[in-house]
Amino acid sequence: MRKSNITRRWLINNLGVISIMLLILVVLGTLFVRSYYYSSAKQYLTSRMNMVSNILQNSYNDPATNFSAEVRSTVENWSEKNRMELMVVSSKGNVGLTSSGFVPEESLDEMLDYTEAAKSGTSGYSTSRLSSGEKIMAVCIMLPENDAGYSAIRMVSSLDAVNKHIYSITFILSAICLTILALMFFSGLYFVKSIVIPVRQIGSTARRYAMGDFSVRITKKNDDEIGDLCDTVNHMASELALSEQMKNEFISSVSHELRTPLTAIKGWAETIGTMPDDAETVAKGMRVITSESERLSEMVEELLDFSRMQNGRFSLNKATMDVLAELGDAVLIYTEKAKKEGISVVYDEPDMLPFICGDKNRIRQVFINVIDNAIKYSDKGGLVAIQAGMEDSDHIRIDVSDTGCGISKHDLPKIKTKFYKANHTRRGSGIGLAVADEIIAMHGGQLNIDSEQNVGTTVTIILPVQKS
Repeated sequence: MRKSNITRRWLINNLGVISIMLLILVVLGTLFVRSYYYSSAKQYLTSRMNMVSNILQNSYNDPATNFSAEVRSTVENWSEKNRMELMVVSSKGNVGLTSSGFVPEESLDEMLDYTEAAKSGTSGYSTSRLSSGEKIMAVCIMLPENDAGYSAIRMVSSLDAVNKHIYSITFILSAICLTILALMFFSGLYFVKSIVIPVRQIGSTARRYAMGDFSVRITKKNDDEIGDLCDTVNHMASELALSEQMKNEFISSVSHELRTPLTAIKGWAETIGTMPDDAETVAKGMRVITSESERLSEMVEELLDFSRMQNGRFSLNKATMDVLAELGDAVLIYTEKAKKEGISVVYDEPDMLPFICGDKNRIRQVFINVIDNAIKYSDKGGLVAIQAGMEDSDHIRIDVSDTGCGISKHDLPKIKTKFYKANHTRRGSGIGLAVADEIIAMHGGQLNIDSEQNVGTTVTIILPVQKS
């Protein structure tokens, strides 16, 4: 079964209703025009008949006038015989006189019906159709008793001219309605297609997006709601393409990061296996294996944390904690590592800071991540400076600055986005800052990054102090 579409629904619902309304308008207009013209014809016919009736009545009341002769004269000399016909009807329904000189085609019964109607006081008004197909309108009035036996006088007028006029008006009215309907059809069809075609294009493009092809874009033709939708879909495609790219880079980066310690562990394990009696080699190998195992464990834990955040299962075990203690531990952990890489670490430690309410393991994880990044993105001879103090009376501020490669203005707004890596030449999975930012946000704080390419980066962590 073929599915319905917008154009078909518009044709059936909107245009169908309008067509019915226009049809009703034509029918009502035709009935009104017919009623108006028939009423006008009846009024005119009645007024002329009243004039004839007055003339004959005056003649009847004048003893000096021959009524029968006056009737004959009136009929034979009727001035409007080209427009209407006068005829005198006997009591038996026979036509005695006509203004045209021709006997009408009506039957005797019809004539009697006219005279009976006139006797009943309805003036014998009627419309009928002759055997020739001509439609007529007639008015019949009774005559006073007279010697000639004239019973009634009848005035007949053809309605052909009136009907032609009515048909002309009906035709004009129908033509106007059809013109309106055609204009609405073509203008509406154009309008509907201006919506349907872009929507179909958006649907087709969306199906390509669903199949993983984010290269196609929708052409924007108008600055309206459809144009805004096209912009939105194109922007969505750009973001999806970027997310797909970052995801692929993340997978590649994580694979590389996991492979490096695994390779070291495997290599030293094989070396130790071939030289079990060399105490120095065994000790060195065990140190490397332990170090790389810890590094591998940290990476796996970071990935698990990120997965928990994505699934909404990441939780904190908050308690009163000392920020300086956790920051000092993190600095101590990475000071020796920085020395090995030729990087200096300077820690400006205050005497004391207020306690905060937080998860000390997660806060230490943030400090470790930020300091590790500072060392990671610094070159030999660089400097990492760490400061802690009060931002204001209610917030603690920790600054971690480095003199490394920095971040470009283009990459800086996206640096905390999941999977995003501004520099692919340095190790890392690209989710460390995303996890750190989420942890700080869950503590009611902020993690801000200020950087300049080839100058350095400063990461600022602001945490609220615990209220009494």
